[in-house]
Amino acid sequence: MDRRTIERLKEIVGPEQVATTREELLCYSFDGTGLEFPPAAVAFPGSAAEVAAIMRLAAATPFPVVPRGAGSGMTGGALPVAGGLVLAMSRLNRILEIDPDNQIAVVEPGVVTGQLREEVGRYGLAYPPDPASLKFCTIGGNIAENAGGPSAVKYGVTRDYVLGLEAVLTDGSLIRTGVRTAKGVTGYDLTRLLIGSEGTLAVITRIILRLIAAPEAKRTFLVLLDDLGPAARLVSGVLGAGLLPCTLEYLDATALGIVASSLPFPLPPAVRAMLLIEVDGERAAVAAQADRLRQLLAGREGVLDLQEATSEAEVKALWTARRAVSPAAFKLKPHKLSEDVVVPRSRIPELVAFTETLNREGGIVVFTFGHAGDGNIHVNIMLDRANPEEVARAAVAKEKLFARVIGLGGTLSGEHGIGLTKAPFLPLEFDEATMAIMRAVKDAFDPHHILNPGKIFPPAAAKKS
Repeated sequence: MDRRTIERLKEIVGPEQVATTREELLCYSFDGTGLEFPPAAVAFPGSAAEVAAIMRLAAATPFPVVPRGAGSGMTGGALPVAGGLVLAMSRLNRILEIDPDNQIAVVEPGVVTGQLREEVGRYGLAYPPDPASLKFCTIGGNIAENAGGPSAVKYGVTRDYVLGLEAVLTDGSLIRTGVRTAKGVTGYDLTRLLIGSEGTLAVITRIILRLIAAPEAKRTFLVLLDDLGPAARLVSGVLGAGLLPCTLEYLDATALGIVASSLPFPLPPAVRAMLLIEVDGERAAVAAQADRLRQLLAGREGVLDLQEATSEAEVKALWTARRAVSPAAFKLKPHKLSEDVVVPRSRIPELVAFTETLNREGGIVVFTFGHAGDGNIHVNIMLDRANPEEVARAAVAKEKLFARVIGLGGTLSGEHGIGLTKAPFLPLEFDEATMAIMRAVKDAFDPHHILNPGKIFPPAAAKKS
């Protein structure tokens, strides 16, 4: 990127809103994967008009543009692998409207997810998506990856709450998709097309979100088990018994071990797995579900104990521990491959058994936790990238894991997306005809492939820019 282009960027967004020093660029060269790709520059637009002007410049020059939220992604979706410009959306961080009567919010992409949840809560409303990084991840990034979270088992994922979008195309055109009404089926559903597109089709600049009434009550339970098998089987048992928890989380013994000191309850030595179960809704219904859960677990195979959080402090401690599992994993090794595979709930026992085999026989540390209620299990493969043997064993374990997941009728990602790290494996899930349609969509939105190049598609299938 030459000096003239940098000067033109400064004219668009202001001199103080363009970063070019080595130290500044370093901050935008990595994400949750730990991989690093430095950009040539970073721009901080403050409006959709500025985004449009940047995209027109990028198309005319040309140079790659990579939209970025908080950089918390786990598959390299915001990494500038081809250099170029990182488009940091942090200045577009306003909650523009909260409409309690119609239960919608209008926000910009840089709004922090946890902040939005707090703000709508003041109106007795709720925005259910709750990724583990909600205290710092942004709504725009959540939409780019179609983020989920523990509440997805009952409430769904990000796409279930996006009614409409404003977005800038690669030629600088501004489009508006979707509605702000409860229903709408006019034309193609471009809103759903952009959700989960990982910044490869357009730059989102405004979002219309659906909200719900906040549940009246919630109760939180901890189920301690003596083996992974009974824990995995219990997931189907809970849902098959007519219970619909708002949370059904799973942790194996290794995951428990690295956060045990943060738990509000001591763990018996025999514990090998834990389920974190929450039920919510009207008070009477929650009480009935809690009673049903106790009945279901009484005398159940593998259940060592059932404990209920009795205070907000205990609930907070449980969730602090649960959300700390991923960062706490670095107690085991300096690096990890964090895979968010999904299988049908009935196949969770087989997946868990397979990961145990990888752990025992693969010569590498593998542990699991995640959103068992919807089959979304986070498989963490720990390694030291300074050790070539561990790198090789981790790569083999990852390949075996993906093949097994597809064999179980699953999918490669439930919420992290494909990005850079899973792109080579996309043909495991999709045939060539399907891949061709997806490439045609990319070409229609981004004919010169300047928007987040190198993502989603396998390297051999990605068009060179």
